[in-house]
Amino acid sequence: MDKERALKRVKLALPAQAEYVELARLALYGIASRIGFSYEEIEDMKVAISEACNNAVLYAYDSSGGMVEIIFEVSGDEIGIVIQDEGSSFDAERKTSGLAGWHEKTLDEVQAGGLGFYLMQALMDEVEVKSMEGRGTVVKMKKRLQSSGELV
Repeated sequence: MDKERALKRVKLALPAQAEYVELARLALYGIASRIGFSYEEIEDMKVAISEACNNAVLYAYDSSGGMVEIIFEVSGDEIGIVIQDEGSSFDAERKTSGLAGWHEKTLDEVQAGGLGFYLMQALMDEVEVKSMEGRGTVVKMKKRLQSSGELV
């Protein structure tokens, strides 16, 4: 197996509470900086992971709480981030449909509930959201390392 392409996986299981979201951001920083992402790219990814984790914290569970699992998958020059919960689901297709068309809208035209998904879509190369009744929500995001264009 090509050493550069071997999948490396890091998993975090955190309580679905706001004070633990920072741990996901710190783990992302450590992993993404090792791969070679720029400070700006890492900051963008930190916003995206915060939005996904905050959605789980705010909407997935009632006051009894639950867990959020964050999986970082590193392969070559890209990072995949999976945020999943087992809480209440929502109509992911309705909430996330038409995100690509949001670039033409003014901020006043964007519904507040969907702004987090818009940010994830804008900051990451790929975003996929699946929510199944009784099984929770899974958010999958990917970011590829941008080539500097320099010849080696």
